[in-house]
Amino acid sequence: MERSPAQDVRLVPWSKDDFDLLVRHNAPEMTAHLGGPESDEKLLDRHRRYLGLEGSRSGWMFRIVAGPEERTAGIVGFWESAHHGEDIWEAGWGVLPESQGQGIAGAAVRLVVAAARATHTHRHLHAFPSVDNAASNGVCRGAGFVLLGDEEMEYPKGRWMRCNDWRIDLTRG
Repeated sequence: MERSPAQDVRLVPWSKDDFDLLVRHNAPEMTAHLGGPESDEKLLDRHRRYLGLEGSRSGWMFRIVAGPEERTAGIVGFWESAHHGEDIWEAGWGVLPESQGQGIAGAAVRLVVAAARATHTHRHLHAFPSVDNAASNGVCRGAGFVLLGDEEMEYPKGRWMRCNDWRIDLTRG
């Protein structure tokens, strides 16, 4: 679908065959800033939600593919959310450990910004990484998001965490 020539990163729409990738993302090292691993039942529910986004106009989830060998490198996407009374797009991502530190997350997030902008649906795209997640906060900065501040957010349900609120105006650029 979308491709970043600088990093040779491509986004492939989420498919029924991507459940194993979601399982890999459920590892403790991948969910340390998200409240830890989810149960099998919650993973299946998440997979169904990701599949339901395609064509729904309420967001998109993608498998990140990188390099000439097109190896699966992670997950990225955006979905509708409400924040401080505004309907927004919210972005989230994760890059597998063996693909981290190569600029893949930044390239994938820039592609997601372009995809969200192309919908002409919401003015803003937000990302809410934990204040302790230096890598994801760096991705936001590098992708052109503006830091609005930090706040307490509930994620997952029943767990409160301190997040940075990063925003990009999709009507610019």
